Amino acid sequence: MNLMLQEKDTSCLYDTPLLHQSSFWSHVKENQGYQTKAFDIKVRSSDISNMEGSSYLLDDVLVLLSPINRNQSIGYVPYGPVLKPLEDKMGPFLEDLSLQLQEKLPDNCILLRYDLPWQRIWEDEEVSLQAQQLRLNWGTSSHHIRKSCSDQLPCDTMFVDLRGSEEELLLRMHHKTRYNIRLAQRKGVEVRQVTRKDLPVFYALYTETCQRNNIQLHDLSFFESLFVSGMEEPCFSLMVAYLDGIPLSSMFLSRSGDRATYLYGASSSFRRNSMSTYALQWNAIQLARSWGCTSYDLFGVSPREDKSHPMSSLTTFKKGFGGEFFHRMGCWDFLYDQSQGEDFYAYEMNAKGYHCR
Repeated sequence: MNLMLQEKDTSCLYDTPLLHQSSFWSHVKENQGYQTKAFDIKVRSSDISNMEGSSYLLDDVLVLLSPINRNQSIGYVPYGPVLKPLEDKMGPFLEDLSLQLQEKLPDNCILLRYDLPWQRIWEDEEVSLQAQQLRLNWGTSSHHIRKSCSDQLPCDTMFVDLRGSEEELLLRMHHKTRYNIRLAQRKGVEVRQVTRKDLPVFYALYTETCQRNNIQLHDLSFFESLFVSGMEEPCFSLMVAYLDGIPLSSMFLSRSGDRATYLYGASSSFRRNSMSTYALQWNAIQLARSWGCTSYDLFGVSPREDKSHPMSSLTTFKKGFGGEFFHRMGCWDFLYDQSQGEDFYAYEMNAKGYHCR
């Protein structure tokens, strides 16, 4: 494969709808203590597509480096690479990219983990893991591509099309969602864009949400890292829904390229009949449209409409806003060191997943 790689400053990452491949996200992760690297990718178009001739396609990729102990690290590519080859060329592309990145990553990097943003290539949820790995390794020399023990960023989501008038958007929603948006307005729910000094308001709601749903709690510093200084324009907004001066729900809305993303959310169990979460999402949609966004990533739903799934109620809530399902391929690893990789998987399984979102 004719692929060339060139390291560059992370501030020079291309504009992309994938927030986690942006220079903003690089700064966020640096604030959280990760080392980040960016690379330009130049690949002959005929090597990854059906295009003929000697033309080239250009893209780039953000890699986060995370230590797993004193002597080892892994490279993590959040929702990347953006450049998507044809199915039968995916494996060779990832193999060549991984081997070239190995030359530019620390010697102690034992594997490269891709959180692939590409649409899932197997329609049937029941396709065995062995069959998936055989399919993605098709055409590779080493067969070192392996499904990760766990996915890190959501691989199942919904996209809301923000094009059209507000009335058209409302008509595309479920009638109960429209009703609840208007009910929240009648009850007097007020949604405000707030600043960093209001982060404790979000964090109190977030703590309550995590305790209610038995979710692992991030430190406050995790969210403080989002407030990146020195950016030319803001890449996110912290929003809070109030009723009678009491904060009832809150969320971070981010943007990258022409896409807005619902990044983190939280709500109180108090006065849930106010429907504040519906008002919050509707205001987020309005804000995203004012930013010029044409799509809204609701960022995390159940893999299918299954009422027994723990995310079923959240999925129903999000689907009400008129979104369409999109299923990404999830996390896949390219192992540089097979033995050390197996040891890491054993550790990861015992630790119930390794996360560097």
